[in-house]
Amino acid sequence: MLLKYNPRACLPSAEDLPDSDDTPVDNELQKLIPGLLREILALIWSNRMDWFFGVYMGIYYHPDEAAIVPDGFLSIGVPRIIDSDLRLSYVLWEEKEVPRFVLEVVSQTRRGEYTQKKQDYAQMGVLYYAIYNPLRKRKPRLEVYQLEAGEYQLLEGEPVWLAQINLGIGREQGTYQGATREWLYWYDEQGKRYLTPEEMISATQQQLQSTENRVFVAEEQLEQERQRVQRLEELLREAGIDPDEN
Repeated sequence: MLLKYNPRACLPSAEDLPDSDDTPVDNELQKLIPGLLREILALIWSNRMDWFFGVYMGIYYHPDEAAIVPDGFLSIGVPRIIDSDLRLSYVLWEEKEVPRFVLEVVSQTRRGEYTQKKQDYAQMGVLYYAIYNPLRKRKPRLEVYQLEAGEYQLLEGEPVWLAQINLGIGREQGTYQGATREWLYWYDEQGKRYLTPEEMISATQQQLQSTENRVFVAEEQLEQERQRVQRLEELLREAGIDPDEN
């Protein structure tokens, strides 16, 4: 197990290791879907600096093994930012925290998401493993597993509640970067979906516009009332009554 590796050994650092396996993604969703999850997380956890979400970044779990490159992963209990150059890769003997959650997005080219990678993440000790397969028609497109006694057990329901990270994950139709389709989102414990940054901006703009409209209406009503009072004063004066007299 890599976290029991001798800390005095001369181990390579992140700067010494390749930052990917140079295997290109064959589906744009493999970066967009985890990228959206990272953006939402940066919004809802904006005040927290104890987490890191990697997108298509190599995880080095043993100095003698090549990196595993998931489409997305979440670690908790690590610095969100280590320095101005950010992370080149995620090196477990430096981070000392196994990712709590890993996501794989399946494309037409299978990469062992249901077999080898599933075994690798279990051996690594990843608590939650999610597989999203948008090409599936008859089987669930989203499967989320929890590690129990070294084996992954499928979690039921959707959105799936991930108690150890206090987040739910599920699917919903939406629009991201101009594409309207099914996306993965984070949810709260009540099953309410967290807004994306785009949605938050839109909601804020709508709220601002609504406030401006209410102010405009109020100003119009005030002006109408002012004109009504002015007209009453004129009528009183025509009747020989000075409205300014007490």
